[in-house]
Amino acid sequence: MSRKILVIVSEHGYWSEELIGPVSKFDERGYEVVFATPTGKRAHALPPSLDANYVDPPLGRSVTTEENARLGREFERSSRLDSPLDIEAWVPERPYTSDEGYLRKLEQYHRDLDRLDQDIAGYDAILIVGGSGPIADLANNERVHALILAFKKAGKVVAAECYGVACLAFARDWDDRRSIIWGKHVTGHCKEYDYKDGTGFLGTDFNMGPPPYPLEYILRDATGPRGQYHGNFGKPLSVIVDFPFVTGRSTPDSYLTGQKIVEVLEDGLTRYGW
Repeated sequence: MSRKILVIVSEHGYWSEELIGPVSKFDERGYEVVFATPTGKRAHALPPSLDANYVDPPLGRSVTTEENARLGREFERSSRLDSPLDIEAWVPERPYTSDEGYLRKLEQYHRDLDRLDQDIAGYDAILIVGGSGPIADLANNERVHALILAFKKAGKVVAAECYGVACLAFARDWDDRRSIIWGKHVTGHCKEYDYKDGTGFLGTDFNMGPPPYPLEYILRDATGPRGQYHGNFGKPLSVIVDFPFVTGRSTPDSYLTGQKIVEVLEDGLTRYGW
């Protein structure tokens, strides 16, 4: 059976393997892959993720093989990311409470959200690709949150990698403000893997020291006392399935993340890695 996957990519830089890993698994199965970015601009890979000689500071070694560097460069040269969906044009934005005619605008906002349910009916899963870029334009993007909430509401697979998992922690119903991963098991970029300096983004001169937030701490809090964050530091791979969520820790987990999404869709997998 053909499947359709919505893949959201940051305009401020994605880590190459975290895109080509899962997408290659989707391609193998003949899935239709639709890309989307926050404002419809073409996404680009972070340059270090295309360089097999780049040494990851926390690990003191390269995390990119020659083969994945080559595949990443080929994907970057391809046209697959040329015309992504524009999330800003597609998904409504909640009005400010100070807006004139706030009540009418809020009612229209909810009508538009109902149409979003229809828009995603043909999709089977959503994936948030990782890298440092999501910190800048995806993590606290209310339109991205609305898409995630719509997929969850429809019982569809919701997947994220690395810093993209922050989107799941911050996606919340406005009534109770509780994270959608409350009570769930997830993984994501652990504290030991965070840079101490040089967290960079494309499309801006802004280059900071460590990430602006330790994702591990956010995920530990967001999952609550009955859920759990699994960093699995020191273990080669960390992918967690707690349906409908599939989360991958970082770069080495990309291909396995894609494989587990396939297994959830085709084999009914509901739990893995915990």
